[in-house]
Amino acid sequence: MDEPFDCIIVGGGVAGLGAAMTLARAGARFLLVERGEWSGAKNVSGGVLWGRDLADLVPGYWEEEGAGWERYVRHRRLTLMDAGAATSVDFKSDHFDETPYSGLMVLRSRFDAWLAGKVQEAVDASGTDSLLGTDVLVEEVVRDGAGRATGIRAGGDEFLANSVILAEGVNNLLTRQVGLQSEYVPADYVGVGVKEVIRFDRSVLEDRFQLSGRAGMTNEFVGSATAGVEGGGFLYTNMDSVSVGLVIGMKSLRDSGRKPYDLLNEFKAHPVVADMLRGGEVEEYSAKVVSTGDIRGMPREIYADGLLVAGEAAGLVLNAGRAIQGMDFAMRSGILAAQTVLEARAAGDYSAAFLKNYRTALENSYVMKDLRGFQNAVHLLHSPALFEQVPRMVCDFGREFFTVDNRPARKAFQILRDVRKQHMGLWDLVKLGSQAGRAM
Repeated sequence: MDEPFDCIIVGGGVAGLGAAMTLARAGARFLLVERGEWSGAKNVSGGVLWGRDLADLVPGYWEEEGAGWERYVRHRRLTLMDAGAATSVDFKSDHFDETPYSGLMVLRSRFDAWLAGKVQEAVDASGTDSLLGTDVLVEEVVRDGAGRATGIRAGGDEFLANSVILAEGVNNLLTRQVGLQSEYVPADYVGVGVKEVIRFDRSVLEDRFQLSGRAGMTNEFVGSATAGVEGGGFLYTNMDSVSVGLVIGMKSLRDSGRKPYDLLNEFKAHPVVADMLRGGEVEEYSAKVVSTGDIRGMPREIYADGLLVAGEAAGLVLNAGRAIQGMDFAMRSGILAAQTVLEARAAGDYSAAFLKNYRTALENSYVMKDLRGFQNAVHLLHSPALFEQVPRMVCDFGREFFTVDNRPARKAFQILRDVRKQHMGLWDLVKLGSQAGRAM
């Protein structure tokens, strides 16, 4: 019988590749299996990779010709919308130009393939016989009589390992198979992400969004972006395209009877968004289930005997209003899972009692600190006041405040007072402001 791997990683996304790079650099022997034809082949998502963990995995990536990212974040915008208007808060700063960058726009099909190539380079340099296997569908986690994970079964064959990291994404069937995730996750805890990639001539894109070099812009939208359905919109600038879409609450979408694609078309037809997208050519459409950041949707545990769960399979996503964070959580959790495996290898102990160190490391990291610390913000974003009343109130204020029409002008406080009365009681506004201040 072949000697078991130190670790088998299921999933070639950001979490799995972060784990693989960590193991490769330490000279551990691992098998990474990905169900797509290559890492990223099945991943149609895109967005922003926040933080600087990529610089630890691939030092100096920003100097590499043909690296797998699109643009770095220099300009951030938050837009509140009603049916015909929008009010935005803009922030643009040269501190974002410092390397390593704090935010990268990526298209996952390209980024994951590039990062997998970097992992392969690390494997080659390590001299181990670690493998990155693609086009492999894992049927189940193999466990011994005591319930300890000892490998995987794929294509009728068994592959053995001292440990298994599940980085399989939001449709975490294997996490369910081993009993860590409930078969049914309430619709309140998940959403639907719907997105298009729209192609532009690069010069047109850079002129329209005032971009230079590899600098880019992120724009989040709240309000009529989702036509009264709980959720919000986003637009990210790539090198010669934009990623534009919605993240919609699953329960609210179901109750509305609407279709995600119809909501996306309505969002794109909004005057503000339509001006941004004018002349672009739709190149890609995708829809997928996504976690919403509600900690109650996480698996009941993220470790067991011989097994760890990382990335979105562990529900590690946060949408707290400041940003949509998922890829950074996935990368950090993959790194921490791999570090725990290396510690277990040194100790010769892959028991749940030892692998609990992964949970401890994750709790001590920004991932769980932010997930726990911003739960009130996640719940607040589900409030109709946040995605209906507040955007309409702000836009109604803007209509009068910014209109000059040769009539006596009212003071700002008078406009705000009357607009507030139309949309929300004073006490409700005070409570909402207090909740938002504490949550954010």
